[in-house]
Amino acid sequence: MRPVTLLLLSIALTLSAPSFGAPGDVSATLSELMNRLQLQHAKLWFAGKLNNWALASYEVQQIDTNLEATGKLLADPSRARRAKEKLQAVREALQSKNLPAFTTSYAGLTNECNDCHRTSGFAAITIQTPLTLPVPNQLFVDQVAEGRALAHATCGTCHIVADATSDMPTVRPSAPAFPEIVNRPSFSADGLRQFLTSSHRRLGPDQAMSNPRLSEYQIEAIVAYLDTLKPAPPR
Repeated sequence: MRPVTLLLLSIALTLSAPSFGAPGDVSATLSELMNRLQLQHAKLWFAGKLNNWALASYEVQQIDTNLEATGKLLADPSRARRAKEKLQAVREALQSKNLPAFTTSYAGLTNECNDCHRTSGFAAITIQTPLTLPVPNQLFVDQVAEGRALAHATCGTCHIVADATSDMPTVRPSAPAFPEIVNRPSFSADGLRQFLTSSHRRLGPDQAMSNPRLSEYQIEAIVAYLDTLKPAPPR
C-alpha cells in the first residue's frame, strides 16, 4: 500500500473514531452558563434600580433562557426550576414597575443562587448585589425616558414635543413640533447633535432660538427620544 494511501486511511480512522471528552467538558459548559448568568444578574440589578423596566425585562428573559439550559446540565434539575420561580417574582415586579417589590424579589433570586451553590459543593462562590457597574460601556438608565422628560422641561415652552392636545407650548407663535422636525428629509441624528452643541441663536431671517446649554449626556438623551418619534420604515 502506498504511503499516501496509508496516510489517508489513518486520517479517516482518526476522524471516525468516537470522541472521548475530558471529564470537565460538561462542567466547562456549565461554567460558561454561570458566567453569563452572573453578568446578567448584575445588569438586571442596575436596570431595575434605575427604573429601566424594558432593559430589566430583557435581562430577565436572558436569565430565564440560561437557567433553562443550566437545568439540563445539573444533576438535580429542580435547582434551576426553583431559581426560575424566584425569577418569576422579579418578572412580576418589573411588569408592575414596583421598585420595592423588585428589590425584594431580586434578593430572593440572589439567595436562591447562593443556596444552589452551597448544596452543589460550590459554597465558595457567593453572589451579592453588585456594588459597581458590570460594564463601563452601557447606560442602565432609560435614556429615551430621560430624553422625553428633558425635552418637555427644556423644549416644551416653545415646541410641541409630542402629538398630544394637552402638550401645547406657552410661546406664540409656537416653534415647529418635534414630530414635524423628525419627518423632515433633512433631519438626522448627527445633524441634531451638531445643532444642539452650537449656539443656534439664528435659524433664519427673523428666527431666533435660545441656547438651552445642554450637556453632552443631555443632548444624547434628547437625540434618543427624537429617534423614537420617527415613523417606522416601510416593510
